[in-house]
Amino acid sequence: MINSAEGGKLKLLSEADIKAIHDMIVRLMADPGVKVPNTAALRLFKEKGATVDESTQIVKIPQSMLEETLKNAPSRVTLCGRLEENDLTLENAVTYLGTGGTVLNCLDLETGEKRQTTREDVYNFARFTDALENISFFVINVYPNELPLEEVDVNRFYHAMRGTSKHVMGGIYTLEGMRRVVKMAEEVAGGARQLRERPFISFITCVMSPLLLDNKYTEFLMEAARMGIPVAIPAEPLAGATGPITLVGTVATNTIESLTGVILAQLVNPGTPVLFGSVATSMDMKTGSYLAGSIESGLINAGLAQMAQFYELPFYATAGMSDSKLPDCQAGYEKASTAMVAALSGANYIHDAAGLLEFCMTASYEQMVIDNDIIGICLRATRGIEVNEISLAEEVIRRVGPGGNFIAEEHTIDHFRTEFYYPSVADRLSRKQWEKKGSLDTRARALIIAKELTREYNAAPLPPAALEKILAEFKEIKA
Repeated sequence: MINSAEGGKLKLLSEADIKAIHDMIVRLMADPGVKVPNTAALRLFKEKGATVDESTQIVKIPQSMLEETLKNAPSRVTLCGRLEENDLTLENAVTYLGTGGTVLNCLDLETGEKRQTTREDVYNFARFTDALENISFFVINVYPNELPLEEVDVNRFYHAMRGTSKHVMGGIYTLEGMRRVVKMAEEVAGGARQLRERPFISFITCVMSPLLLDNKYTEFLMEAARMGIPVAIPAEPLAGATGPITLVGTVATNTIESLTGVILAQLVNPGTPVLFGSVATSMDMKTGSYLAGSIESGLINAGLAQMAQFYELPFYATAGMSDSKLPDCQAGYEKASTAMVAALSGANYIHDAAGLLEFCMTASYEQMVIDNDIIGICLRATRGIEVNEISLAEEVIRRVGPGGNFIAEEHTIDHFRTEFYYPSVADRLSRKQWEKKGSLDTRARALIIAKELTREYNAAPLPPAALEKILAEFKEIKA
């Protein structure tokens, strides 16, 4: 079963704050509006009642359009696994965490050196996702550098689906590639209807900041909506650069940008399953560089989780990243702090939380193993403290009484596995025992687990008949 938790316990914004942000969003969507340099999208916005200036490509969205289209956007989106036990239900403040990308490099598992990623890495990171119990989904996190662009989409999704029976989401690079990925997934599902009923793949499109729907991504978004495939629509404002320096200002612009994509998807195909989204973070004002592991990124995404809950939309969030170049102390505290804040806020689908380092430019197998522990800790904290007649333990406390001991109680045996979280990598031995086992640090222990997974783990295979048909039809697939 997929590990999840009910978040929403952390609320950085008051109801008055949310209303103030929403009121400003309504004003800004109407004026100055959003630039949409895509002819088909401009035409559709105009037909449906937006004010469109074709010379400037500016779309001004009235409040009525925002409200009507949001009624069509599902508040509950199910992202299925190939196996039903891996289904994700995104609604309210239910929280899942997983991978993200796409990066061009990884730390080689044998040498530790940085190298370019290949389709083999797509498959192996998918396998790790399948094996690690706290990583709930696979956003395809690496790019197959050895392939020409026109072969990338099908190969990324094919090797991802081979590697994991959990949900597979990814960005796409060509419109034809998107269509072929859907056709391939339909073969695995057993048909077009079956894939729509149980969508085990989904896509990501992006909205540019500030206030711009990129032509290419808009084309992808509209095609995904026409096909009825779930699509995440994040914006990526950089606070201090492409977003306001204030966190609330960046929350507001991100909301406008992503909502515009949500509106467009609903205009194309009412009821399209969409994820309101964010890849927002902050800029280092000392160097002018992008930051992945800043606590401000976690805070922005926590604020956006509340905006998503206000609009009753599932939320694709970003957290659990690091600017460190290797799995070290910095990676640990940056990842844990941002992932914890986002999870406690009730962000539904927290991507980039497993395996990424170096400003989200490098993936690491051993870091992914470590992140599985970090995610487990975040989920345990998000679950909080359960209060009911059994957990209060009044009768047990009476029976044990003053000076007694609870260790042998049936109540303890029944609950210790669920009440406490037990990490896989963390060392909890005495110093003497730790030294006897080789005095290994966290990275070294994670490497042992990672190498074992690479040697021994395989996900549930694709249906043989579908696999045979896919390999016969999709000649661009590289084994």
